[in-house]
Amino acid sequence: MKYLTRLQGLRGLVLPLMLVLLWDALSRQGATWAYALVPVNTIGAAFVELLGNGELLTNLLASLARTSSGLALGIVFGVSVGVLMALSTIADRLVGPLFHSIRQVPMLGWIPLIAMWFGNGETSKVLIVTLAAFYPMVLNTYEGFTGVDKRYREVGRVLELSRLQQFFYVLLPAALPSIANGVLHALAFAWVTAVGSELFLSSGAGLGNLMMNAEAGARMEIIVVCVLCIGLCGYLMNLLFSRLSRYLLRWRNIRG
Repeated sequence: MKYLTRLQGLRGLVLPLMLVLLWDALSRQGATWAYALVPVNTIGAAFVELLGNGELLTNLLASLARTSSGLALGIVFGVSVGVLMALSTIADRLVGPLFHSIRQVPMLGWIPLIAMWFGNGETSKVLIVTLAAFYPMVLNTYEGFTGVDKRYREVGRVLELSRLQQFFYVLLPAALPSIANGVLHALAFAWVTAVGSELFLSSGAGLGNLMMNAEAGARMEIIVVCVLCIGLCGYLMNLLFSRLSRYLLRWRNIRG
């Protein structure tokens, strides 16, 4: 039974392995295919090369730090604005129209303007990531707080809880699932914009900058290694937070 359970847990590797085998088979069908789909052994050699000279680790850590800091700032500001809009009708009427109009602008469309204001350095890149994480956090926090069941609010009034107590004991727990969902969305947007900002603002370390240099040197295998690293890091961060949110929200499965 233990071996059967372990095999079932490895089912998610079947499709990736099939894609790797297909990729490798197609890469051996001629020079054109070999350029577009680099052989797997060449990709492995590029990975060892980048790992050996320290380029991969340096650029990966830079992108990871940029993504994490922007994500953290976006979560803090997004939750704060979402709570303010949800609990204050005046704030909703004042901030809501501006927020909903600004969020229609694609994130990559902000890059030239932000670069003009703050330059091509770290501040601009982190700001772009922060904005990308900010939008889904505001929306999900707002939906979470405005969607709290009226019965929960009535229980708070019956128990004569103060407004602060109602917030921490009634509203916040009810809104947490929606906020957690917002963090998962924000995480995906944070990675997309972190790499996008590195591609557009090509100063400093980062996987996007490494990919640009590899493109200039026709090193397709390095680009593939960077793409795989981005996907793996994004997946691991998503998996980590998914498990953390399930642990923090385990009380939802409790039945009285």
